[in-house]
Amino acid sequence: MSDVSTRKADKRTLITDAAIDVFAERGFHQARVSDIARRAGVADGTIYLYFKNKEDLLLSVFEEKMDVLLAGLRVALADTSDPVERVRRFAVFHFRQVRENRTTAEVLQVELRLSNKFLKEYRPEKLWAYLNVFGQIVREGQATSVFRADLDPFVTMWAFFGALDELAMQWVLSRKSDRFDLDVAARQVAEVFIRGMSAAT
Repeated sequence: MSDVSTRKADKRTLITDAAIDVFAERGFHQARVSDIARRAGVADGTIYLYFKNKEDLLLSVFEEKMDVLLAGLRVALADTSDPVERVRRFAVFHFRQVRENRTTAEVLQVELRLSNKFLKEYRPEKLWAYLNVFGQIVREGQATSVFRADLDPFVTMWAFFGALDELAMQWVLSRKSDRFDLDVAARQVAEVFIRGMSAAT
């Protein structure tokens, strides 16, 4: 990567990091581009060199963070082919990201849902890719007779993500971060699904 490309990438990252902080502090609708520019230490006009508008910036945050999540999830699952263990690791990984990146989690869990474009027009293909990792785990478990053959992987992956997503939302919105332990929650969610999916009698 050339020095110019590196500087552009660095500035873009600076802006998206600032946007995460501002969106989390002020809320998406209350946040202004000028607030983000000030936090990033750039001129207002610089934002528009990289993003069309505030909504485009929010969606870019989602895209970039989903890339990070997908890469991290693949690493977390890389050294085991056991479908049961992969379910456990998926849950642990997901909640660990929420706990270690609370500000980002707040933006993705709360503020992203306030975007009409995201809800009505945007195709969140990277989210589907993330979910399909679990769908593939289900299919692998079925192929090895570990999981029930009658399960629909599409329904199951959305049910699993729904459980993770709702608990993450509750944790992010809670005024007390110790309301419940995310590591314990990860184990409990994983075991509920493992038992429900198990082909064993």
